[in-house]
Amino acid sequence: MFIAELEHPEFARFDLSSLRTGIMAGSTCPIEVMKQVIRDMHVSEITIAYGQTEASPVITQTRTEDPIELRVATVGRALPDVEVRIVDIETGAVLPPGKQGELCSRGYLVMKGYYKMPEETARAIDADGWLHTGDLAVMDENGYCKITGRIKNMIIRGGENIYPREIEEFLFTHPKISDVQVYGIPDRKYGEQVMVSVILKKGVEMAEDEVRAFCKGRIANYKIPKYVRFVGSFPMTASGKIQKFKLREMAIKELHLGDEETGGE
Repeated sequence: MFIAELEHPEFARFDLSSLRTGIMAGSTCPIEVMKQVIRDMHVSEITIAYGQTEASPVITQTRTEDPIELRVATVGRALPDVEVRIVDIETGAVLPPGKQGELCSRGYLVMKGYYKMPEETARAIDADGWLHTGDLAVMDENGYCKITGRIKNMIIRGGENIYPREIEEFLFTHPKISDVQVYGIPDRKYGEQVMVSVILKKGVEMAEDEVRAFCKGRIANYKIPKYVRFVGSFPMTASGKIQKFKLREMAIKELHLGDEETGGE
């Protein structure tokens, strides 16, 4: 929504100087977009909130008095009476500050369970009442969290773990790119390959090789997208969340990656 507003052809004619604060939530916000919102929309006290339907209203939030660095790079710290910890996705052990793992939350805000779905509830909420969000995050020594990706969205290419959010944040710095989504598609040799769907800013053109050239020497070679797809929009849910699984499905169909690539029967 904020990207669409910033790129509206008549954006400059509106006086937004009276804006002061607000909340971003529902989807991750690239750092560059946050900086633009603060600079061009004048909402100097805007905050970022992070949560899930299973933990409403939100789990963490930045504060209006937080330094700008925290408000553009993190989703804040736990709300009052809410517990947050980062755990190892393999062992479940609680991780120290600075280590990436799964964000878990506990408190009044966590749901009692999915309606008439006890097995799914048990997978989401452990015996000690911790909700396993499925989101990857890093927490600093002051409790501020940075969401780094989704466990299910992680790409495994030739044994290397690749987190789409890292590549998305990097590609978002390209002046021609308006929005970007990175995801994995099947590959017989490496298991998965990196693919990116790109929405360009209005009035510009870009070639696939230009995307790869921008990456070369600036991110690890195995993270450079093998496939680049330019699109006009992303498939979204009714609440505005991007459906990466649909992008993956469309790519598999368009690239004819059937049984030969996936190893299926």
